[in-house]
Amino acid sequence: MSTASIAQFCLQLPGTREDLKWGSNRVFSIAGNKMFAILDFMGGGLAFKVDSDLFLGLVDRPGIRPAPYLARAHWISMAIPVPLSEAELQQLLRRSHQLVVRKLPKIRQVGLLLDQ
Repeated sequence: MSTASIAQFCLQLPGTREDLKWGSNRVFSIAGNKMFAILDFMGGGLAFKVDSDLFLGLVDRPGIRPAPYLARAHWISMAIPVPLSEAELQQLLRRSHQLVVRKLPKIRQVGLLLDQ
């Protein structure tokens, strides 16, 4: 997937907004400031949150590594083009979105939860 198609996919997830932060990082977030993905991360890559039980398995794969500064929160990073299929990347980005949504107060989750 290209950066444009990744951005387009992230923006179609409920409640998502995009901001430029820390120079040229394209940050995708929910509820104002709860990040779930970053494009152009560390000079041109993609980073996003993953389930804690998937973290070690994903970082063992070629081209995927723990995201600098964010790994303790189970974020991974990779260069573009990403070393994942389009379907797998979309599934992981959707899951990243939902991990962040589920941390919100119940009242703020309304309209943001997807059928899994």
